[in-house]
Amino acid sequence: MSEHASAHSSALERSARRRALGSRWLGIGLATLVAVVTLGLGLTGRLNLYISPESIWFACAAAVVTLAGAIWSFTLPLGSEGDHDHGHDHGTPHGAERDADAPAAPRRSLALAGTVTGGVVASGVVVAALVLPPASLSVDLAMSRVGEQTALFAGADDVTLGVADTATFGVGDWASVFATATNTASYDGKTVTLTGFVTPADDEGVNLTRMVITHCVIDAQPATVPVTIDAGEFDTGQWVEIEGTVKADADGALHVDPTTVTAIDEPGDPYEY
Repeated sequence: MSEHASAHSSALERSARRRALGSRWLGIGLATLVAVVTLGLGLTGRLNLYISPESIWFACAAAVVTLAGAIWSFTLPLGSEGDHDHGHDHGTPHGAERDADAPAAPRRSLALAGTVTGGVVASGVVVAALVLPPASLSVDLAMSRVGEQTALFAGADDVTLGVADTATFGVGDWASVFATATNTASYDGKTVTLTGFVTPADDEGVNLTRMVITHCVIDAQPATVPVTIDAGEFDTGQWVEIEGTVKADADGALHVDPTTVTAIDEPGDPYEY
């Protein structure tokens, strides 16, 4: 009987240890890996493929704090994360305690299933981040989002009021001008130097496109401006640098009339902000 009790006790200890290891992995383990990936991307200058430059310092600082917390966690005994769940009133009869716990068994099963599912998904995301190389948003994604909403980006209010300095405009700023300007003649003749990738336009023409993000790639939206170049001159997705002039059509619509169009490689920072 004592051997049976000892074996049962050992099995319970192994089960508790597995649960403790799982809890630690789902908590500090995944957080540590995310922190390491974040710092690695930040140090190599590739974190801007995911978040805006203004947020990089905050993300890296948070990663450092997370790593410090992970180091401190090694001073805690394994399983201490769940100690607060195991307190019992020792004055309660053992049988009564089992009866009180019985209705909670289905809830514990559901909680365990949710935890395992979440852990698998989270682990997959972290492993993918470690294995897959960081990359900018695809041209297909940019094209799929074209037309979802009016192009209104940074500086849109200044554009509407006609007080912006167009010398510093990027594709996103000019997309706002083209979409909102009521006095388009005031922009006729403005010179531009723009960088973006080629996408097809609805009228079988060509657009110059750039993804614009506010905080991170989740809120990325494509900004497009029409350019008068031969639709077959460049492949869809080809990055180009355009120098030219903004022209107003007879109906007031604006487009870019390029003087030079140069094919280039994707820039290190493919987004505008």
